[in-house]
Amino acid sequence: MNSLLTRSLHRVSRSSRSRRVAQPSTSARASLGWIHDGARHCVTLWPEIRFEREVAPDEWVGGEMGEDALASAAVAVTSAQWRNVLEFAPAGVRELLARFDGGRMAALHLVSRCPALLPELLELPALTPFLALHQSLRGGGGPAWSEIAAVLERDGIFGVLQWLGLPASRQTLAILRHIAEPDLSRRLLEPLRAALWEPEAIWALSHAANLTDATIAEACHALAA
Repeated sequence: MNSLLTRSLHRVSRSSRSRRVAQPSTSARASLGWIHDGARHCVTLWPEIRFEREVAPDEWVGGEMGEDALASAAVAVTSAQWRNVLEFAPAGVRELLARFDGGRMAALHLVSRCPALLPELLELPALTPFLALHQSLRGGGGPAWSEIAAVLERDGIFGVLQWLGLPASRQTLAILRHIAEPDLSRRLLEPLRAALWEPEAIWALSHAANLTDATIAEACHALAA
């Protein structure tokens, strides 16, 4: 009897170990994946969305994604992969990400770190690249997601504009709201921020019929000249 019980326990133990081994790795569960700088990166499925990097074969760690890693995803992640992740995302997130192409991964990273920003970004999608790439624009240390959230809670959207180095005015909001292609390239962010402090550029941007990348670049170029 004891022998039968012992064999039965051994079978249960082996079965439990098999089930543990059979648990899918993060890479198998990921809906978005790409390679940057020789390392695999991935984003797990909503709602437990996590940005992860492979540090050893099938060993993944969560953490911050650098701006270059997010930019490389624009080329590497396929439309089919995006459809999979958007299927599980909340409606507001789907609406926001649909406005972006090259900056879509950076936008996803932003709303996953600062979900309280989503209503503001839906109204002002062109603010997304400024916030997503705030490290480059502000310089200094690492990402400041908790600081952004605190500024938003304390001072609202005008506080966020000021924190980014943009004029905290309704005119700035109006210009950002009329940008037709909010997926602004990185090269335009700093020139546009500088232009928004100049009355001549503000007038040109405020009176443009359609604020595209080309229109913004022209206004910034005219200011620099």
